[in-house]
Amino acid sequence: MKLVPQSLFGRLVLVLVVGLLLAQALSAAFNLRERAQAIERVSGLRWAQRAADAIHILDTLSPAQRPRVSAILSSRHWRIEPAGRPPAQAPGPASVPEVRELRAGLRELLGPGRHFVVRAVETAREPSGFAPLRWLTGRQHPPGVRIDAQLRDGAWVRIAQRRPNFPAHWPHGLLVKLVVLFCAVLLLALLAVTWITRPLSVLASAALKLGRNIHRPPLPETGPREVRRAARAFNGMQARLVRYIDSRVQLFTAISHDLKTPITRLRLRAELLDDPALREKITQDVAEMESMVGATLAFLRDADAYEAARPVDIDALLHSLQADAEELGRPVSVTGQAAATYTAQPQALRRCVTNLVDNALRYGGSAAISVEDGPECLVVRVRDSGPGIPPDQLERVMEPFYRVDNSRSRDTGSTGLGLAIAQNIAQAHGGALTLRNHPEGGLEATLALPRDSGNRLE
Repeated sequence: MKLVPQSLFGRLVLVLVVGLLLAQALSAAFNLRERAQAIERVSGLRWAQRAADAIHILDTLSPAQRPRVSAILSSRHWRIEPAGRPPAQAPGPASVPEVRELRAGLRELLGPGRHFVVRAVETAREPSGFAPLRWLTGRQHPPGVRIDAQLRDGAWVRIAQRRPNFPAHWPHGLLVKLVVLFCAVLLLALLAVTWITRPLSVLASAALKLGRNIHRPPLPETGPREVRRAARAFNGMQARLVRYIDSRVQLFTAISHDLKTPITRLRLRAELLDDPALREKITQDVAEMESMVGATLAFLRDADAYEAARPVDIDALLHSLQADAEELGRPVSVTGQAAATYTAQPQALRRCVTNLVDNALRYGGSAAISVEDGPECLVVRVRDSGPGIPPDQLERVMEPFYRVDNSRSRDTGSTGLGLAIAQNIAQAHGGALTLRNHPEGGLEATLALPRDSGNRLE
């Protein structure tokens, strides 16, 4: 889902915000409902007290005075009138909390022996209040109440009460408190999420840098226990990788170095052969072996070497390669330009592009370099005019010592390490090297280098 954040920080913040909003909504609902119930209880006691006072006043008056005093005591929501006979025994609407509270209050205020009947009645609707408030308080339309009470002289009086609607306005004080509480808890939640996710960001950054420099400083093993364990495991993994790579480099370096002695002996013995044709073949094989050994040593030295990164002028680098090739009579063209310098290992990057250009010149006879630069990535493409490579070998050709045509490689002096070295350099810079057969002919090598925080264009 596009609405769900992709980062752990964003998802934790989303969960906390939704949880806080839900908690605040439930808290507001409970507070408003309890507030309304408390108002109803107080209101019920007030109405019971008012009805009992009216009944006591009418007890002291003569039957002729009661209608006039009843009219004086009546109001918009309160109507008092003498009743000529006891109330009918027909059941009224179902009992509601307001009726029960009013009945209990009257029983306590009027004392034992007083006959009265309290029932709920339907009343005309007044302008309704705010719908959410009515729902939160559990009252959609407050019922009316009718009280039929017997006076001391046996006469009956009827008190009709119409309860007012719940106020239509929000309790602003409560809302302000909830908003302030939400903001305070949200701020603390953001600080907590940042504190929790920061070690993960540091670990991800260290893993990214590890791919570019295996000899980077180890992570500090500080923070919570889980973070310390993760940092300790990462540092242990880095140490094992360093030992593994060093052991392999030392092994292949020793093998390549030791091969030089028998190769030299073979060269000397080949010179002593009487057959010129056989001597020439053996000499070519020895030269190829010597070339492979030298390339292997260079490859291992490059893999083990570390060069400090600094800004590189890409345009100057490419035009320098073009000038060097033109001095040797090799056709190299450059189109496009970089928008800014690129922070990289200068010698390694130069060798990467040089290998691509040499490969294009060796097998295609020409090299066309194009540059595309953007905010996220710097792309350098090198295309030749040769026959290309079979599609099933486009990936294998970048493996060390792999050559598409061994016989042709002997003629060109290739050892099959040029593209492998270029790919390693690209990966060391966080980029990628890909090959494809161009639709218009020739092989095209694409070097994509990401612009990180130090390379990003503003």
